Amino acid sequence: MFDPSLLGRLSFNLTAPTKAPLAVGRNFLGIAEERDAILYVPENLKKDGPVPLLVMFHGSGGSAEKVLPFLQEHADRRGFLLLLPQSIYPTWDIVIGGNGPDLERLGQALTEVSSHYDIDPAHLGFAGFSDGGSYALSAGITNGDIASHVIVFSGGFMSVFMQEGSPKVFIAHGLIDEQLPIETSGRAHATKLKAAGYDVQYVEFNGLHIIHPPIVAMAIDFFLEEPQHLAVE
Repeated sequence: MFDPSLLGRLSFNLTAPTKAPLAVGRNFLGIAEERDAILYVPENLKKDGPVPLLVMFHGSGGSAEKVLPFLQEHADRRGFLLLLPQSIYPTWDIVIGGNGPDLERLGQALTEVSSHYDIDPAHLGFAGFSDGGSYALSAGITNGDIASHVIVFSGGFMSVFMQEGSPKVFIAHGLIDEQLPIETSGRAHATKLKAAGYDVQYVEFNGLHIIHPPIVAMAIDFFLEEPQHLAVE
């Protein structure tokens, strides 16, 4: 029988939590000896009812620690869980040669988080920067029955062999991105997804290949479904 994970499908299913909540702050999940996934728990996370979870994938050569500062303040202020997986190799498996160990570890990390918290299925987002943006876009569209929102910061490509569900999509790209030209990445992805019927918010900003803090603020509003900022410099 064909293994759907080869096409990027996660075997993860949300279940009721069976373990106590984790400590406030950074928690290693214990799914790997090296480059373990980190769960950031804000102090003001609500104690009753389902909670939002945003998964953030780092860029090539990056790490959880490099992308956490861009999102930690938002998690603290807005009260959502922040899961930061880490690729086994310098970048994600899908970039190197196809779905494999990183997808498996993502499923393990999601399972571990849901064993501690009641996750809101309407606010379970996949986000990422650069190669991580490509990973979030590819995994999010492939697993749109799991990911409610997909957030792409300057992603390069989209590798999708099957589509499930209908996640809402936020794509942002710099007009002068020196690594991943906007015409063949951000604009192309937004056009293709809109044509396929996805709800897409597409934003261009005057910048290079960076995580732009005002764009992050817009993306968090999008994830939590609150009114958007009107302009970005």
